Amino acid sequence: MCGIVGVVGRSQVNQLLYDSLLLLQHRGQDAAGIATSDNRQFYLHKSHGLVRDVFRTHNMLSLPGNCGIGQVRYPTSGSNVNEQEAQPFYVNAPFGIMFAHNGNLTNWQELRESLFRVDLRHINTNSDSEVLLNVFANELQSAVHGVVLDENSIFQAISGVHRRVRGAYAVVSIISGYGLVAFRDVNGIRPLCIGRQETNKGTEWMVASESVALEGNGFTFVRDIDPGEAIFIDLDGNLFSKQCAENHKLSPCIFEYIYFSRPDSFMDRVPVYDARLKMGEYLAKKLTKYVNSGDIDVVIPIPDSSRPAAMQLAHSLNLDYREGLIKNRYVGRTFIMPGQAMRRKSVRQKLNTISMEFKNKNVLLVDDSIVRGTTSKEIVEMARSSGANKVYFASAAAQIKYQNVYGIDMPTQNELIAANRTDEEIAKFIGADALIYQDIEDMKKSITDINNSLTNFDASCFDGKYITGDIDSNYLANLSNSRVS
Repeated sequence: MCGIVGVVGRSQVNQLLYDSLLLLQHRGQDAAGIATSDNRQFYLHKSHGLVRDVFRTHNMLSLPGNCGIGQVRYPTSGSNVNEQEAQPFYVNAPFGIMFAHNGNLTNWQELRESLFRVDLRHINTNSDSEVLLNVFANELQSAVHGVVLDENSIFQAISGVHRRVRGAYAVVSIISGYGLVAFRDVNGIRPLCIGRQETNKGTEWMVASESVALEGNGFTFVRDIDPGEAIFIDLDGNLFSKQCAENHKLSPCIFEYIYFSRPDSFMDRVPVYDARLKMGEYLAKKLTKYVNSGDIDVVIPIPDSSRPAAMQLAHSLNLDYREGLIKNRYVGRTFIMPGQAMRRKSVRQKLNTISMEFKNKNVLLVDDSIVRGTTSKEIVEMARSSGANKVYFASAAAQIKYQNVYGIDMPTQNELIAANRTDEEIAKFIGADALIYQDIEDMKKSITDINNSLTNFDASCFDGKYITGDIDSNYLANLSNSRVS
């Protein structure tokens, strides 16, 4: 998962891009990068690490210009130790293009081969983002052959991208001397929205993965970019948009609402916080079928993403809600951290108990989801060590049983605790007295109750249905093998 941002401003945008990446830091902690454009000259700085560590004062001063893009990354394709795969990426033709991408392409290896054999373009990393950039560059070169570059040729190029590319992609890009381009895949799997602000010098535009990046910088949220749609904003601040895909249907990744996005973001006309409250309501109804609520003394969330669901569950069942686990905010997300041993070590460093909230109590722990089960197991052990009589565990998400191929780092089924275990077996593994999962349909209704125009989701890690239609058992086996190797 990554976070991206693009800005066309009326003054220097380096600080604005930096501030936006801080607001999107939760979407990736492996690397960060900013590219700006000034008088057809690109300026770029990127490296591994958190935003605050990658960019020092001298780095910021070396990023002039009124137009720029940025990205925070954790790796879903390529290597997490190769600094060359930090974004943005650059190609010099046509015109000069800077490019940042959130998502994961499912046919990137075939595209890489065709780019080399047919389009005569060389890919120097194992990043699908570099592949996507070169597909876009090649389509743009074809669209402007003998024609002056304008919004129509840009939209024609993006139509070509949609025809060739499969998977999830939200993109921000700068074309040197022309402006900012943004587009979203035909299913809208990964989020992208646009906002504006008026200054005494004119209109400024921002495109970002989440609305919180807009609002946190004083921009007014305008709307989500539609699946298959492209936006072009020239350097004078004129905005052009067009639907560039013949077959487009909004199918956002449901995990965005469960875990990845900040609760203060709006996504496809759904406040993420409201969706998580709804998940708590539905989870409360499911819970009472398996556990007598009178046997629960206190509801404790596992910070941070589960708080709204846990709070609403407690309210629905008239139970006490307490903060019994305190988070060290200077330790990275365990789900995003590479390596199982690193995750296990990180849990104890990341969370500590307030013993009085556990001692001699029957505790219901609520988490947003259970992926590998190692974090859940550690936390249940911590609850018992703090004196809990019984420990119940509830997940605001359904059982994660399948690999995700659209940009979430859960690639092999062998790593997923629910792939080959019953709920009872999982409860035994994590050491809980009872385990309650959300139903898939209730998980979806938590969102559609708020926006009933949303009729389809990418819920592939829960139901195994891959909406791009190009995923089979051989693909998944190859993905697993490449991950292990």
